[in-house]
Amino acid sequence: MPSCGVVRGETSPEPRKRRSAAVWECPVVGGTARDPLVAGRRPSLGSVDHRTELREFLISRRAKVTPQQAGLPTYGGHRRVPGLRREEVSLLAGVSVEYYTRLERGHAQGVSDTVLEALARALQFDEAERAHLYDLARRSMTGPARRRPAQRVRPGLQQLLDAMTDVPAFVQNGRLDVLATNALGRALYCDLYDDDVRGAAGRPPNHARYTFLDPRSADFYPDWNLAARTGVALLRAETGRRPDDRVLTELIGELTTRSDRFSALWAAHDVRRHTSGSKSFSHRVVGDLSLDYETLELPGDDGLALISYSPAPGSASQQALRFLASWEASPERAPERASHTRPV
Repeated sequence: MPSCGVVRGETSPEPRKRRSAAVWECPVVGGTARDPLVAGRRPSLGSVDHRTELREFLISRRAKVTPQQAGLPTYGGHRRVPGLRREEVSLLAGVSVEYYTRLERGHAQGVSDTVLEALARALQFDEAERAHLYDLARRSMTGPARRRPAQRVRPGLQQLLDAMTDVPAFVQNGRLDVLATNALGRALYCDLYDDDVRGAAGRPPNHARYTFLDPRSADFYPDWNLAARTGVALLRAETGRRPDDRVLTELIGELTTRSDRFSALWAAHDVRRHTSGSKSFSHRVVGDLSLDYETLELPGDDGLALISYSPAPGSASQQALRFLASWEASPERAPERASHTRPV
């Protein structure tokens, strides 16, 4: 049977011509349909500068809204900015130009919820962008990044995963680390569990590292561009929620240093939520898969979520998952099962 052997390489995967479009039809919000063309400034490994983050986020969102979209007259003539001017944002939000300019420079101390809501409406934010604005504004005084205690998966949660025998399921944190999985989840993402992909001893598998640093991801994701944009937008939102997470900051620094593609996408400041929808995969063992996914936040486990995939009843993907389950249970996979049966 086919195996998931390592294909070594350090460069970012490049999208390849596909037979059909991808099915990353998730209701993630935010982002653009067009990829950035140049890499942005490399982030510091020390901490997240929330004044800079807030400033660049507001500038990037302002550039996306045209006067026509905002219902403002343009009066013709040449405009030096692609979107709204500061004066136009302040008019729409009902604040002074001086006050909005101060906010756009990253000075958010004392800003009220009323002003933040007005800005969100003026700049036509979706739910993910609105939440990110609040995170950046409320945490503008956060101290230096620190290394948080390692996240652990409770035995009862692993037991629940193991009981889900017909669908792939795993537990993930906001850094996109896979902390625990069931047998089908491990088989679906078998490339993530290669030691060469994981790198440092004891480091959990990570979806972002796989997407940007492993060439096999270009084959695994039929629409690699969308998978890449989604992963970056999720990490960007996580930096707003957890600006003092040193491991997260180090991950972003690593990816920015090693992948120009990641750096370009990071500079776009897009944020997303990733709760439910459909995904397509091209698995090296069972071929094409089209699966629905659900993301369940775990209230008792801060920052963790359980993600499961399920096929349509009677579909070819359901048959493929059954074959994948038998492959995972085969003798040739015994060493892998022995190495990865417990949570990271």
